[in-house]
Amino acid sequence: EAQFAELRTLGELTQVAWQHDVQVMIEGRGHVPMHKIKENMDRQLKACDEAPFYTLGPLTTDVAPGYDHITSAIGAAMIGWFGTAMLCYVTPKEHLGLPDRDDVKAGVIAYKIAAHAADLAKGHPAARIWDDAMSKARFEFRWRDQFALALDPETAQLYHDETLPAEGAKVAHFCSMCGPKFCSMKISQEVRDAAKGQNDTLSTAEIRAAMAKKSEEFKQHGGEIYLPKDAAE
Repeated sequence: EAQFAELRTLGELTQVAWQHDVQVMIEGRGHVPMHKIKENMDRQLKACDEAPFYTLGPLTTDVAPGYDHITSAIGAAMIGWFGTAMLCYVTPKEHLGLPDRDDVKAGVIAYKIAAHAADLAKGHPAARIWDDAMSKARFEFRWRDQFALALDPETAQLYHDETLPAEGAKVAHFCSMCGPKFCSMKISQEVRDAAKGQNDTLSTAEIRAAMAKKSEEFKQHGGEIYLPKDAAE
């Protein structure tokens, strides 16, 4: 109640400032659990007559010193979606010490992610275009385009090159996560290519019959997903 009383006071001061042609921004609470973020945003809009609202996060939990750029980016993404005007980044050193250059970078990257996630949730066309471009580059294994489209291109390429540093890996149709045999996107492409070479299309009745046959086989094997090799054969 005390925090909302502060918000009401800020609303009163906003009116005083506007009467003197003074522009204002309202600073929001820094620590808000996820289930109370929307309420805070809605109350601010009402109490302060939709004056621009900015937040340091908010942090959604207090138990992760050293990782408050993450705990706050979660809240930042949510309140950005709900309508805050500006996000103020938080570094990993929050509550612990003065941040250095690397801490600032980590905080800024976390908040660029949060802001972009909020833009996606709000249906911002440019945000969707960016995401779709990355998804297409990823599916087509255009590694250099993936690096270029990344929020942090240097780090993206560094992580890729830690395990696949060769230049040829920049055109390979796999990464070191799943390897060449188990990449879901590579398999999807192979299935598509195989389907293109088939002239015959199964009818709905044939598909249902095949599914029924497989269902019956599944029941006969006891409904077990994983079977010994000899039983499967």
